[in-house]
Order: sequence, then C-alpha cells, then structure tokens
Amino acid sequence: MTFKELKQFLGEINIKIDDLYAEKLFNECDRSHSKMLEGPEIEEFYKRLTHRNEIEVIYSKYAGSKGKMSVEDLENFLRMEQPKEKKLMSRDGFLMYLQSSDGLVLNPTHTLVYQDMSQPLNHYFISSSHNTYLMEDQLKGPSSTEAYVRALTKGCRCVELDCWDGPNGEPVIYHGYTLTSKILFKDVIETVKEYAFKNSEYPVILSLETHCSMDQQKVMAHHMKTILGSMLLTAPLDGKMPTHFPSPEQLKGKILVKGKKLQLQDHSMTSPESLQGEEKESVSEEDEAADLPEVKDKPKKSKLKLARELSDLVVFCKSVHFPDFETARETQAFYEMSSFGESKAFKLAEESANSFVIHNTRQLSRTYPRGTRTDSSNYNPVDLWNAGCQIVALNFQTSDNSMDLNQGKFQQNGFSGYILKPRFMRDGQTQFNPTSIMQGEWLTPKKLHVMIISGQQLPKENKNKNNSVVDPLVRIEISGVPCDVCSAETEHIEDNGFNPSWNKNFQFDISVPELALVRFVVEDHDVASRNDFVAQYTLPLMSLQNGYRHVPLLTKEGNPIASSSIFVHIMVVDQ
Repeated sequence: MTFKELKQFLGEINIKIDDLYAEKLFNECDRSHSKMLEGPEIEEFYKRLTHRNEIEVIYSKYAGSKGKMSVEDLENFLRMEQPKEKKLMSRDGFLMYLQSSDGLVLNPTHTLVYQDMSQPLNHYFISSSHNTYLMEDQLKGPSSTEAYVRALTKGCRCVELDCWDGPNGEPVIYHGYTLTSKILFKDVIETVKEYAFKNSEYPVILSLETHCSMDQQKVMAHHMKTILGSMLLTAPLDGKMPTHFPSPEQLKGKILVKGKKLQLQDHSMTSPESLQGEEKESVSEEDEAADLPEVKDKPKKSKLKLARELSDLVVFCKSVHFPDFETARETQAFYEMSSFGESKAFKLAEESANSFVIHNTRQLSRTYPRGTRTDSSNYNPVDLWNAGCQIVALNFQTSDNSMDLNQGKFQQNGFSGYILKPRFMRDGQTQFNPTSIMQGEWLTPKKLHVMIISGQQLPKENKNKNNSVVDPLVRIEISGVPCDVCSAETEHIEDNGFNPSWNKNFQFDISVPELALVRFVVEDHDVASRNDFVAQYTLPLMSLQNGYRHVPLLTKEGNPIASSSIFVHIMVVDQ
C-alpha cells in the first residue's frame, strides 16, 4: 500500500486526517523504508488507526499495576459500572467484552421471550402491517408475496389481505380502485403458511378486507382450510364459549382470521358445529381503499353478501363498526373489534384517552394510516400504543421514524411480535390517561443519564456527496407519553466518521418509563441543507443496560451495520 493508496483507503473508511499526520503515521509504520506498507506494517498501521483512547482511559482506571486487569480489578469494574461479575481478561479481551452482546445497550435477557405470555390476547401490543401486499406506494406500485415474507420475518404478527374477484374463479389481492398489481390469494396463503412461524411461534392474524362474490369467498375459505390445515383456528380452543380471549401461549402456531361474520340472533360466538339462530345474509363492507382521495367513482359503503364458509372461519376477531365507547361496552362482545382510520384514532386518543385505554382492556382495536398517505408514509404509532391500541398497523415497506419506533419497541421479548402491556393498561377500572399524567402506579419517575462518548466506523450514507467524509452528530430522542417526549443532540465533529469523539452528557426526566422508547440517531451535519441520516438504533427505556455500552447501529431499512456503533455510558436511576 503506497501513501497515495493509503489516503484513498482512509477516505473509503470515512476518516479524514491531516496529510502531515497521515504521512508521519505512514513513515513510522514503514519499517522497511520501501515507501510501501505490507504485512505486519499494515497490521501496525491498522492498530494505531483503530486505537480507542476512551477505552484506554477506562481500562487504565480499573487495571492495577503493570497494565493488566486482575480478577479483583475486573470485578470492581463490573460491580461499579455495569454491574456484572465475570472472570479475568486482557486489554483486548476487555474491548471484546464491551463489544460483545453482554456489552451492548440492550439487556440480553430481553432478546428472549421474558414476559408472561399467558394473559388474554388483547393485553398485548401486536406488531402489525397495513396493506401488507404492497412493496411501494398505495396507487400504482407492485403487489408481491415477497412483501408478506419481509413483514413476517420482521416480526409482524398481523398482516392485511384486500381480497377481490379474480379471473378463472381465483380471488386476487390488490389495493382496490388503484393501479397496483394483483397477486393470487392462494399464493399469499401459501406464503403465510411457510413464513408465519419462522421467527416467532406466537399467533398470526390474517386481517381480511373482503370484496369478493359469494363464490370466490367460498374459494378463499377452501384455500385457507386446505393450505393452512391445523394451523387455522376454526373454533374456540375447548369448543366452549369463553368469556375472554385465549393467550398467545395457548394460540402458539395458530393462524386467526379477522373479518366480517354473519350476525346471529343469540349474539354468541360459535363454531361451525354449533351455529344457531337466524343468520343475516349480508354485512356492511369494510373498504379502506374507498377513502383514497385520488379514487374517482368511489362506491358508497355497501352491503356485502357473506358466504357462511368464510364467516365460520372468524372466531376471535369479528370486525364490527365502532359506535362509541359506552355503546361498545354495553352491547359488544369481547371478540368484536373495530378498525379506526388514523384521523379517528388520534381524535379518540387525544379527546377520550382513558375511555380508549379501558375499551382496549376488553376488546381489540386496529388502527391504520389515512387514505391521503398514498406515498405509504406512516403516522407516529406511540400515541396509539399509549391509548392501549394493540394492532397499530404501519406500512412495513416504508423506512421511516415510525418503523424505527415499531422495530425498536418489538425487538424486546424475543422479537416475538407480542409485548405485554403494563399492568395499568390491563385493568378494566384503570384511571390512566396518557394525556394527563396524575398519581397512579404508572407514575414511576426515572432520570436517564446518557453520556455520548464516541462513534466507531460510521457509514457514509450519502456516497454521492462530493466524496466527502461525514461530519457526524448524535441525537437522542425520547418517545412515550406526551410529557416525556423530548430530544437533545451533540455538536457535530468535522470530517471524522471513523472514530469521532463527543464526551457529551445529557439528562432526561421520564414520568412513565414503561411506555418510553429511546432512539439514538446519527446524522451527517450539513450547513447548507438538511442533515443526512446516517444510522439509528431504538429500544425501550426499560430494556436499557446501565454502564459503558455500545449501541449497534442500523441502516435506514433496519439492518445491522457491521462494526458500526456509538459508545455510551448509561445510568437510569429512580427519582
């Protein structure tokens, strides 16, 4: 490697250093005086380049004499800072420990299923996708079974299927009244069967929006029963009418159908074998696509003739119109659930938050983005989670802040797609109101201390930007109940994405820590225009580990970036 090649290499790995310093480092490592670095010389250059002074400071503080860390020294460090107890390690081992899963900011016990999974289904937040079949926008983009694969492997447990009559008697899935492409219903069901339980064994909900004729509805029912077989839940677990939802644990490996169900005079949830009472042939039609502003000649809300075969597959998730909270409490069964468009959902969450929370202690609620989001953008899901809504559906194909929050929230509990709600959101008499925090069990104030120390091998997100090196800054964003929402950021560091150092302290006061999320965002500072996104990492406040930690950074799409991290010191203390 010549000096010219070295300079090019430094640019590629996102570091800009003074030419004189680079030449000095080059000459010191060029033991052979050949004007080239090779073998051990390159190794020495790399070690000098990657030397982390902040780790040296911590190591020196706790290591005893002779620059080595004894068992007692290590135990002292782990007890004082982490807190942990381990055995002996060297300086390199010390760095390896800090970069291991044990040294990451996310509590490793939370990467497994650690929550109680035996509560009723409606006591969990459920990772959920909107118009799952779409790969891009809502008007003319492609539909694909691949979109279901991506959502399911990202931990999604509720996927949406908009079903329409197709050619040759086979139902298709696409966004009605638009130019989005069509895929076979049968192919989607086969994809769901293959991928539903690859990443999580807990139940998957198929949210059906049905526009098919009676004949093709029967085909839909046939495909679900024959393809999914015993995976498909077609009756209550013990054949008896329960008074509340079964648990995720009881529903492991099961696929539930959410959709319209024929109304029965005796108002009971029944299996095909126990159907009684008079049936109505038609039900009101669910139609999100009709809300699209670009759609011309939109049909008025119509009645849909519903095939008994399809109706019978709906057991615990019967779609109904939402009247109001009082009427729902007095007249609706626990298995009857409503879907709320974004505007309606946010209005209820703002004006009737406590009523919404109480409603969701008994029934399921699904929310979805408004029709004007034709670019497949997302709303912020946090306020709807705060209102206890379980199925907060997002456009999984869109990489944005909302999906960062969703993936951050659901990466806990073994990435199972189910998060147990706090106890105060499972109590039918709760007085919790996220918009007005008063005294109650939810109020457990904590102070979050964060020191942003340094960055390691930050990526060059905008590679077309004059081939320049990033000027990184780190912002910490707190999401949760409105009174906890805040952010703070470091100064930017000029021309150093390889090993920038900030050593900046921040403090945040958190009122309701059980609902708080912490997002670390790295941006490339730009004087003339908006900062460029570089990387991020989001996790629940309650999943933070105290002590010196590495924050492993993710791309805009949520994928890990090899060797890229922020080094921080975390301390969460009771107030």
